Amino acid sequence: MASIVLRDVEKYFGDNYIVRKLNLEIRHREFLVLLGPSGCGKTTTLRAIAGLEEIDSGEILIDGQPVQSRQAADRDIAFVFQLFALYPHLTAYGNIAFPLRATNEKRDVVDRRVRGVAKALRIDGLLDKRPSALSGGDMQRVAIGRALVRRPKALLMDEPMGALDAKLREEMRAELKHIHIENEATTVYVTHDQVEAMAMADRIAIMNDGVLQQVGLPAEVYRYPANLFVAQFVGSPIMNVANGAIRPGDGCTNVVLGANDAVQRFPVELFHRIAEGRQGEDTLAIGVRPEAVLVAHQPTDGYFPAEAHIIERLGPHDIVDLKFGAQLFRSRTASGYVRKAGDAVWARLDEKQTHFFDRRTGESLQIRL
Repeated sequence: MASIVLRDVEKYFGDNYIVRKLNLEIRHREFLVLLGPSGCGKTTTLRAIAGLEEIDSGEILIDGQPVQSRQAADRDIAFVFQLFALYPHLTAYGNIAFPLRATNEKRDVVDRRVRGVAKALRIDGLLDKRPSALSGGDMQRVAIGRALVRRPKALLMDEPMGALDAKLREEMRAELKHIHIENEATTVYVTHDQVEAMAMADRIAIMNDGVLQQVGLPAEVYRYPANLFVAQFVGSPIMNVANGAIRPGDGCTNVVLGANDAVQRFPVELFHRIAEGRQGEDTLAIGVRPEAVLVAHQPTDGYFPAEAHIIERLGPHDIVDLKFGAQLFRSRTASGYVRKAGDAVWARLDEKQTHFFDRRTGESLQIRL
């Protein structure tokens, strides 16, 4: 398998600056997910690695060797497209075998590899069927089998589950991760679905507007987002964010959420740490994930009054929208903890899970209490 390195990669389409000075290392045998909204440059990056797009500047290395001058066929990389791209006149066997037959592999080698890949993908009973007789999930398995059968240095996948229904997507997530482990493949997977990214990735590289925002383990990008974009793109529901300000208090720091809608006491060290960073007291954005918005039924010290606005019943837990003044925060609670919309409750932010961002730049202040 292979390591892949991108150095200062840039790509333009006319006047549109699509990929901007991208530096990224994909490690040997790693499952890396390129995550970002539509149009952020992630598919263009994937196609550039494969050799399907020429880059305007920078360097792409596979196993330490520059590959910009090599054609796609000479890079020993397999590509799985979103819409299967199967040959309709060939059976599943013929589709999987096609790359091997194109290079004149011996018949017994072709048969052994095709059946081995089909067994791993659990489609060995479907080899005689044409694509029109297969389900969406089975067609995607055939497309993946066609990519794997060559034993390429790296496997590139461009939203391969985009056309599948929710149940099949869930099954295929586990299946693709299993295939990755079994084949010890270096895999680069593109998606806009952060649930897929969190479930499958060894590391996640998050892009927006052609710029790499953050690279890290799934838990790292969830717990320690580098900026407001990452904070609100990763996580379901997304992180609550409100404009805020801090004020020195009597042995504490008063954190004001919104236009004086709520005031919560934080440790006094918060004011000093923000002052040390020369951060303006009124240019903060306060971020907190739903599980860190704590709710009580009765007035409790340190909690501020709120009203249950909308309740989403999700089985093992509920998502409750809490309204205080003009501000709305989402909280994750135990199932049935808040009985109905309109109930008066009290809430507070878990200070150990509260994030502070520069409102002007969006960058995290890297302050955790």
